[in-house]
Amino acid sequence: MVKGVVLHGGLGTRLRPLTHTGPKQLIRVAGKPVSQWVLEDLRDAGVREVAVILGTLSPLRVVEYYGDGGWLGLDITYIYQGYPYGLAHAVYLAKDYVGDEPFVVYLGDNILAGGIRRYVERFLESDADAMVLLAEVEDPRRFGVARFDESGRLVGFVEKPRVPPSRYALVGVYMFRPPHIFRAIEGLRPSWRGELEITDALQRLIDWGLRVEYAVVRGWWKDTGTPRDILDANRLLLDERLRERRVLGRVEPGAVVEGRVVVEEGAVVEAGAVVRGPAYICSGAVIGSGSYVGPYTSIGRGSRLERVEIENSVVMDDVVLRDAGRIVDSLVGAGAAVEASEAVPRGHRLVVGERAVVALERGGAR
Repeated sequence: MVKGVVLHGGLGTRLRPLTHTGPKQLIRVAGKPVSQWVLEDLRDAGVREVAVILGTLSPLRVVEYYGDGGWLGLDITYIYQGYPYGLAHAVYLAKDYVGDEPFVVYLGDNILAGGIRRYVERFLESDADAMVLLAEVEDPRRFGVARFDESGRLVGFVEKPRVPPSRYALVGVYMFRPPHIFRAIEGLRPSWRGELEITDALQRLIDWGLRVEYAVVRGWWKDTGTPRDILDANRLLLDERLRERRVLGRVEPGAVVEGRVVVEEGAVVEAGAVVRGPAYICSGAVIGSGSYVGPYTSIGRGSRLERVEIENSVVMDDVVLRDAGRIVDSLVGAGAAVEASEAVPRGHRLVVGERAVVALERGGAR
């Protein structure tokens, strides 16, 4: 048996103002919160018992959304971390939960193409004490980075280095066999960032002569830490996972729905509206007459669009977009409203926080 540990904390500073009132992992991309993609990936890899490590940012919203996990085919236990003292600290909180079982740690804001099943199987078939996933990235300075010797053997890790020793970043999926990882964390001291770094714990395992394996992820991987990353993840998921058209909601006569589009039950596409896929319309959303939803756009639950054009964007739950002209490459937080009293001819790129109100005028916004 293998257990899962999903890290659902952090302050989400790079995603503000979207994360002032809620966890970044609950931002919905391609119809689901980011962490739901993570939980489903663990389930599909054979994991059935998962501990979700909660932070200080609206932890009850996470519990309310996932409950006991039964609707996902999981048994979820919640562990409260409080202030984010680092990934290693969060992992250590799961010590009693995992017991003697091997376990997979998965950052709740990461998404991988193709999932992790093959890597989990490889780890369980091995006698490794730990296994990490790596990906080649353009700017390794943002991540924990692997160090290799001249023969290509993994010899260590460096957290967010100014001068990266390689281009291979830690993806945010780690596999461990107790008890060595917990013993390594117990001896750590906070880094210059004031955190207990998982890279330091991994380094200890290597220094102790334990077996730490790695696999290089092929295909895309997204750490959804910035607005650009959220939009990229939405586009990639719609391309990869939205394989066919699925219309369960109401499409009125005179509406146009073309291509790979999901219209969930309870959603409405009114006469005179156009939706072109790949696109995802969540339950309770209304695409009003005169509106255009273009490719690579996700519309959240209960949102309403009236006489607006939107493309390559993520609209969260309970948003109102009314007479807002053309919106592209944008993130609109839950409960926000963007509207104008007259037609706005310009296109807009927006990052709008939850429950914000943006009033557009000719020539700009106020």
